[in-house]
Amino acid sequence: MSVTRREAAVKESRQMDMQACPLGPLLAGIKKDKGKNKMSEKIEGFFEEQRKTDEKYMRAALKQAVKAYELNETPIGCVIVHDGKIIGRGYNRRNTDKNPLAHAEIAAIKKASRRMGDWRLEDCTMYVTLEPCQMCAGAIVQSRLTRVVVGCMNPKAGCAGSILNLLDVQEFNHQVQLTTGVLEEECSSIMKDFFRELRKRQKMKKIKKEGALSADQ
Repeated sequence: MSVTRREAAVKESRQMDMQACPLGPLLAGIKKDKGKNKMSEKIEGFFEEQRKTDEKYMRAALKQAVKAYELNETPIGCVIVHDGKIIGRGYNRRNTDKNPLAHAEIAAIKKASRRMGDWRLEDCTMYVTLEPCQMCAGAIVQSRLTRVVVGCMNPKAGCAGSILNLLDVQEFNHQVQLTTGVLEEECSSIMKDFFRELRKRQKMKKIKKEGALSADQ
């Protein structure tokens, strides 16, 4: 018997033994699923790596949000990434600059466009701590950003899924991939802390004002 025919006979014998064994079907299923398991492991590995990358850059966006916090601005921060490098940073400066356009996303888009030498930010990902408003969502679509990663949602004004989703309007000539909930707790916490302190300041201001009025009377 040739080597090839002998190997074939051994393989057939093993298959028969497996079928005769009570655990045969299960073992055969496991053997068949080996390829699927490896594929599943690869997929899981990819998503785990993506999660780590998203958290890394969301932390960079949070650092920008802290800058806004220190200016008594609503703490929203943003970074734009291309080929593993941050090419644009921004944080909310609306009150500081007395400019309704001075949002974190707009600032980051301006810097990224300057760095890329093009208004089209294709193959770039934006990381922003708070869901974009209608203005910023529109700017994201216009700039052709490929993907946006959001920290926490904005139920009262968000336009990436809360009020509506301007990033995925099929009638537009560009749609943006969206990931939400990255470092959600941290992004939400800095917002809550800011507004808690703001309410305290407003309360103290009101008390002082009422005290001054009482003194004048």
